[in-house]
Amino acid sequence: MHEAFDKLRATPRMPALFVGHGSPMNAIEDNAWSRQWRAIGERLPEPSAILCVSAHWMTRGATLANVDAKPRTIHDFGGFPAELYAQQYPAPGAPEAAAATIDLVRATHVEPDTQWGLDHGAWSVLMHLFPRADVPVFQLSLDLGRSAQAHLDLARELKPLREKGVLIVGSGNLVHNLRALAPGAPPYDWAEAFDAKMTEAIEHRDVQSVADAEKLGAITRLAHPTPEHFLPLLYTLGVADQADELAWFNQGFDLASISMRSLMLS
Repeated sequence: MHEAFDKLRATPRMPALFVGHGSPMNAIEDNAWSRQWRAIGERLPEPSAILCVSAHWMTRGATLANVDAKPRTIHDFGGFPAELYAQQYPAPGAPEAAAATIDLVRATHVEPDTQWGLDHGAWSVLMHLFPRADVPVFQLSLDLGRSAQAHLDLARELKPLREKGVLIVGSGNLVHNLRALAPGAPPYDWAEAFDAKMTEAIEHRDVQSVADAEKLGAITRLAHPTPEHFLPLLYTLGVADQADELAWFNQGFDLASISMRSLMLS
């Protein structure tokens, strides 16, 4: 029985997004990335709630779902202009949808949380997709103690939320190596190679090869010295099926080692 899930109203199936969020400055800058986010937002149907799986909520030993009715805006970065720290995204929480998520997942025990809120992986993107901040939002944490396969298995259990008006957004980056940032430089060969391998696998709906990216060896270790910006992609792909149409947006690199490539499945 899925009591909390069954209480949610059935809707036409919502899309699922993976958004390469890049620098926090994209929240306040008018650039090619943020303009595309706004354009995508104008095309999206109105969700009843948004589930965001962000690279910036990392836990170990537990997967948490934020059930707060009024999630706070978290400024989880340092060294940026005061204007960025002044930003607020006052969207309401989505405790009912969060409870339904906890209800659905059997691959692991998902625990309710009231301490987190919305980190910049969520709000820096959502403020462009849904600038009125009127759609309820909640986040699900990334348990870094779990394998990529375990994250994919968990994600697959979230698929029924799409039939309940929940827009699922993975927010990370397809390539993310902050140690290799090179302003004004072209992307590294390894960055382009990893981006191309993942793109090919996604286009062929070969989700298993994406989950098994570590088998690519050195280019994966360079593309993702740590896994948190890669794992949100598995949540988007995990809730997809063959009926979904794939659309790419924001294809390109920032600072030579960050792929901004994003996708929508609908």
